[in-house]
Amino acid sequence: MHHDGQSLAADEPDHEHHRRPGVASVHTRAVVTWLAIYPAATLGMAALTAFVPQWPTAARLLVLTGLVVPMSVYVTVPWMLRATMALDARLRSR
Repeated sequence: MHHDGQSLAADEPDHEHHRRPGVASVHTRAVVTWLAIYPAATLGMAALTAFVPQWPTAARLLVLTGLVVPMSVYVTVPWMLRATMALDARLRSR
């Protein structure tokens, strides 16, 4: 989507260049996603390396992403987004 030569995020309506209420900005979602995936990937890689050190890195990474990505997409990120939006609403109501 473009508006006056600027790209808009998918959650930003073209007519006002503001996001809809109750929808986290693309920047918030990016930070929350990183905060969900990085610690899980780091801990997961450390655990896999400790338990199966003989596996090639690519095999450990395949197993790790098979676990971390669905967990993050379906559980961690939605929970963190709800918490972030609730905190944002609480701070705005002050």
